[in-house]
Amino acid sequence: MSDTRPIVIWFRHDFRLRDNAAITAAIQSRNPVICFYIQESADAKTESAADWWVAESLLALNQQLKEKGGQLHLFEGDAEKIIPEIVQQSHACKLFWNRRYDFKGKETDQILKKSIRAMGLEVQSFPNNLLNEPWTVKNDKGQPFRIFSAYWRAVQRHMNIQAVLPCPENWVFSTREIRHCLGYKDIAILAKETQDSSWKIKLKQSHRFGENEAHERLKSFIENDLAHYAKERDFSAKDGTSLLSAFLRSGQISSKQIWHEVTKNGSGEGTNKFLAELGWREFAWSVLWEHPDLNQHNLRPEFDKMPWEKASDNLQRWKKGQTGYPFIDAGMRALWQTGFMPNRLRMVTASFLVKHLLIDWREGEKWFAQTLVDYDPACNATNWQWVAGSGIESAPYFRIMNPILQSQKFDPDGQYIREWVKELADVSTAFIHTPWKADKQPANYPLPIIAHEEGRDRALRAWKEIRHA
Repeated sequence: MSDTRPIVIWFRHDFRLRDNAAITAAIQSRNPVICFYIQESADAKTESAADWWVAESLLALNQQLKEKGGQLHLFEGDAEKIIPEIVQQSHACKLFWNRRYDFKGKETDQILKKSIRAMGLEVQSFPNNLLNEPWTVKNDKGQPFRIFSAYWRAVQRHMNIQAVLPCPENWVFSTREIRHCLGYKDIAILAKETQDSSWKIKLKQSHRFGENEAHERLKSFIENDLAHYAKERDFSAKDGTSLLSAFLRSGQISSKQIWHEVTKNGSGEGTNKFLAELGWREFAWSVLWEHPDLNQHNLRPEFDKMPWEKASDNLQRWKKGQTGYPFIDAGMRALWQTGFMPNRLRMVTASFLVKHLLIDWREGEKWFAQTLVDYDPACNATNWQWVAGSGIESAPYFRIMNPILQSQKFDPDGQYIREWVKELADVSTAFIHTPWKADKQPANYPLPIIAHEEGRDRALRAWKEIRHA
């Protein structure tokens, strides 16, 4: 006699039906399924761009499930309290999920596995959205890698990426009612919340969502940009990057899917560079796995002595794109308007905050966490520590990016600057990178918050002080 009890599937940053191990296993069992997502207490009340992206993505996932004959059930609150109610009221036989690798998520999952199994249910977890789970790549001594190049060589030596799982067929959804469980939230409320502020409405003008959109984006990137990726990715005015990061973080496309499509259809310098960037994401998650407080503590303890400035006014000017450096300001304004900033500008704006303004990198990390639609806790913290020089693999602190030279090199005609800094729309190319040198000063645009040489020299003095402390 077949078991008609449902399997409940908990979605968590894996908002896709293809290459989803938890879904595939559940459908193959031939049990009916119930799909749900929990806006957990830690993030349910935030107003970050990444949370907004997740909400829009959940709406897209719900539509996909509707087309299969089901729906996504939404809850808000503490997973440790909500999930026992879901499995009880649904009379479920199993709970499936794809693993998560941040400390809080891992801790919650361990607690839930123990408590749900104690109720007599089977709990199964599956590898999620990485090519290699964070604990699996070690050096010859069995220790985690501290240098990316060595990590990436090790990954490439043993590269064996499993085949992509197709979208399962023959879906059967359970009709058992769970809307009376603790924390149930009508998904129509979520749709309203995605448009409840002018900021969110503005963000939506720059983005599309869903699994199909992610694959269209990948296809376009491979056809039009992959071959030139190594040379054009740093030029802010060009659409030379994949623009897949937010889809990847929310799991609307998987690392495996990207890997297989890129290696099948590309070759050469652009492909190698892009795959290395995918590898950097993997490396960042291995770092976060070993250092759960990566966004809070310097991995190089000497930076605990850094004499950071408490200049809140300068921090606010940086956030608002009012530093007086056009390239910096263009990037910061684009970030606020769209939730996205090209990778080169992320490095330049971060370097400016940490070194020219001598403001603690953690302030920048928090701002990016709030404003990036593709916010990734591993990559964001690793990248900020890389720029600050405080991470296990980092740019030396004494390497200080010159915002003027970066602007001249990567936005030579000022196209990106004019798009985002409207006060400079009519400034000639000769002065677009240094408008303070023009005979006629642009109206309403500030002078530089600090001279490049002054900021550089102050940063170097601070670095020398902590080295000899």
